[in-house]
Amino acid sequence: MPSAPTTRSASTRSASTATPSAPAATGEEVRLGDIVLRNRLVTSSSLLGYGVSNAPLLPYGMSPVSLFVPLSKFGAVTTRTLTVEPREGHFSTREDYRLTELPGLLRRYGTVLRGTDGGWINAFGWCNVGIDAYLRDYYPRTRDQRTIISVGGFSAAEFVTLVGKVNAAVPAGDIAAVEFNVSCHNVNFDFSAILQDVLDEAVPRSNHPVILKLSPDYDYLRNAKQAAAAGVSGLTAINTVKALRLDPRTGRPWLANRYGGLSGRAIKPIGLRVVAELRDAGVTLPIIATGGIRTVDDCREYFWAGADAVSLGSASWLASYPGYALAPVRAVYLRRVLKAVRRYGTKFPERVT
Repeated sequence: MPSAPTTRSASTRSASTATPSAPAATGEEVRLGDIVLRNRLVTSSSLLGYGVSNAPLLPYGMSPVSLFVPLSKFGAVTTRTLTVEPREGHFSTREDYRLTELPGLLRRYGTVLRGTDGGWINAFGWCNVGIDAYLRDYYPRTRDQRTIISVGGFSAAEFVTLVGKVNAAVPAGDIAAVEFNVSCHNVNFDFSAILQDVLDEAVPRSNHPVILKLSPDYDYLRNAKQAAAAGVSGLTAINTVKALRLDPRTGRPWLANRYGGLSGRAIKPIGLRVVAELRDAGVTLPIIATGGIRTVDDCREYFWAGADAVSLGSASWLASYPGYALAPVRAVYLRRVLKAVRRYGTKFPERVT
């Protein structure tokens, strides 16, 4: 991390500038406006499932690395995107696979998750157990973690229902935020048609801070300004990038959904550009940056671009997948990144333009 970084106080923030809001801290906590994190390193949606699972081999999700990293030490753990009803998507909601089913499971994974040039391409299609099952069976077992609950739907009414269920089950202040995923490419839906209604109807009803997840494939500058006007507390930038890979021998799509979401190292320059452009456009909402983050240097770049916090996604959690033997080694490295960001506290470098 850079030496002698400058601390920005909240009093220096001005809506007329592109400088991001400064996090205020209580003890080790970091406050980004209404959003309270344990530190400024969080985990991205989906990779660690629901923060806990029923699977004996992968209790936190898809990543073997997660077995060896203390999730309670992160600023927050973001859940898989949850919908009103359980949803199979393009995969499955099951977690109770037996060892004899492993070959078939891996074949199915190959239709929704594939390593590609400098990253990963996936099309799980919001497969999840549904909000009720999550709040009943999973959330009570993750109370030692700080949580961001990711929710998704196809209408404002669904987001209102999701917010209401979270309000009823989770007292205000017990989670960091609710993240609205209105930008996923794997469900074949035009979210731009419902975004304003979602913001107008669901955001005011939430007892928890709301984060809007932005896609680089939509008008993210306009969407960010819509979010600010609607009272959203922060932004996640970015969601995956819409992508396509074909089998060079047959021309068939790699993924069951044909198109998928590209993540990992390949999209880091795009993520940095989006964060910087949001600040250049005068957006002052706190930004949680994600996209290709794997090292302390990656974190530093995003802070310089204008992010307030950073999120580890597929570039980190799938780094040794399926190399279970390498997972403990990779986990040591991730713990070092976490320790470095936690040492940063409320101090971080000024944005560089």
